[in-house]
Amino acid sequence: MVLEGARARQSKAFFQKLLIYALLLCGTIIMILPFLWMISASLKPNNDVFEFPIRWIPKVIQWDNYVDIWKKIDFLLYYKNTIWLTLVVMFNSLVTSSLAAYAFAKIPFPERKALFLLYVMTMAVPFQVIMIPQFVILKNLGLNDTLWSLVLLQSFSPLGVFLIRQAFMGIPNELSESARIDGLSEFGIYSRIMLPLSKPALSTFAIFQFVFVWNDFLGPLIYLTSDRNKTIQLGIRKFITQYGVEYGLVMAASVCALLPVIVMYVIFQKSFIQGIATTGLKG
Repeated sequence: MVLEGARARQSKAFFQKLLIYALLLCGTIIMILPFLWMISASLKPNNDVFEFPIRWIPKVIQWDNYVDIWKKIDFLLYYKNTIWLTLVVMFNSLVTSSLAAYAFAKIPFPERKALFLLYVMTMAVPFQVIMIPQFVILKNLGLNDTLWSLVLLQSFSPLGVFLIRQAFMGIPNELSESARIDGLSEFGIYSRIMLPLSKPALSTFAIFQFVFVWNDFLGPLIYLTSDRNKTIQLGIRKFITQYGVEYGLVMAASVCALLPVIVMYVIFQKSFIQGIATTGLKG
């Protein structure tokens, strides 16, 4: 009887695990199908993109789509602009968010929790509500139609402060107190103790910020008007002309635009998963 009971529990656990794997497999297929369709469409002539039933492997592979996107528009310039903007914003965000997070986590001052709560609550304000006042302010500052306007707007992130503060809160106060007794300054504690111990949270926020800035369409659409300042997302829109949409080229440009995001995730995926898993353990 005991042996039969053990076998029954093993069988039940096996089928539960099998069901979980089947559900995960279905979810993975559903999520990856649009990406596969995009790659397939990027290798087709424009007339074959929407053929039904879907032909996943094109009859004639149109490699020229990946050549034409660099010839028909100044894709290289847009790529450079986007890389510059993304890296500058990501670096600035890490600096400003980690400094603010350190103050909110480790430096006691009056109404610290209330101020942190108010700052984090700004995440709930939609961008559409504040975009006109922001545009007027930046225009008066003479930053309209410059990449610096987007740098100024996107270098401060309540989400980054929240994520990194949670990581700092998980570091024992005894470490910082011992450092103060040894004569280390607040900036020294921040740079030599807090930052090295918070790499997963910093990596997680860096990936979030990279993906957000790289894929941002509305911000560049509002602030950038000159062709020399445009980003990839605005460049892809050029394939949508007055007389139609060149879907094959749009998909090829989208694949090229997606590659840096995938590379970024592959490089930092271990820290990203660790950062997500540990964020929020202590508030």
